Amino acid sequence: MDDADFIDDIEKCMKILDDNEDLLSDIENNIDDAKEDELTTDLQLHHLYDMAYDVAESARMKNAEKNFMKRQSGD
Repeated sequence: MDDADFIDDIEKCMKILDDNEDLLSDIENNIDDAKEDELTTDLQLHHLYDMAYDVAESARMKNAEKNFMKRQSGD
């Protein structure tokens, strides 16, 4: 195998990784989400308020990220 073939193989591998980066990220997020899906039976009311706040904050962050990406793609 000469240097040109080796470089081509590396470029192919990089393209495969780039193409699958979102998929791998989604799998990682799904695994993390599954860990968080465990039931907790001893919650108190303030825990529920905290969780509701966290969910709302997460939604605001995702919305901000989406808007940021729209602005970046528009430039």
